[in-house]
Amino acid sequence: MQTPQPSATVRPGTAQFPGQNHAQILRILQTYKRIAMVGLSGNSNRPSYFAATYLKDYGYEITPVTPQYAEVLGRKAYPTLQAVVDAGIPLEVVDIFRKPQEVPQIVADAIRLGAKVIWMQLGIVDLAARVQAQAAGLEVVMDRCMKIEHARFHGGLNFAGIRTNVLSSRKPRITLKP
Repeated sequence: MQTPQPSATVRPGTAQFPGQNHAQILRILQTYKRIAMVGLSGNSNRPSYFAATYLKDYGYEITPVTPQYAEVLGRKAYPTLQAVVDAGIPLEVVDIFRKPQEVPQIVADAIRLGAKVIWMQLGIVDLAARVQAQAAGLEVVMDRCMKIEHARFHGGLNFAGIRTNVLSSRKPRITLKP
C-alpha cells in the first residue's frame, strides 16, 4: 500500500507534519554540525550550492555526496554515502537534494550507515521513508531548507522583511566580506 503524499496544491515549505515543528528544527540545527549533502552541485547557481555555502559560513562541516564532481566548495566529493563512511566521516545529517523517487534508497542507506537525521529539502516529501527512518530512530524533517530554517532562527530572514513567526529581541548578525 502506497502512503499518500501531500496534495500538489500545497506550496513547498508550507506543509505540516506531526512532530515537525520549530523546536525540533532548532534543536537539530544546534545539535548536529556535520551535513552530508546528497546531490550537492558544483554549479554556484544551484540552490544546493547556495545552501551549502551559507551553512559552511556558519560553521557547519559540509560533505558533498555527488558522483558528478571530485570536489565542491573546496571539499572532496564522495559518490555515495557509503564512500563517506568508508572515508571515516561520521554521518549526522543527511540533507537530500535529489528527486523524490530517489529518497527511499537514500534513506535506507542513511539508516544502514548510522545517520542521526534525514532532512528533505523544499518540495521533497516521502511519508513512507519518513516512517521507515523514524522507526529506525532517526529524526526527520521534510519539505524544509536548512539554510532558510537556520536564517529563520538567526535573524537572516526577518532582516529581509520575511515574517518568520519567531520572536526575538536579538539583532541579526550581518557579516560583510571584503
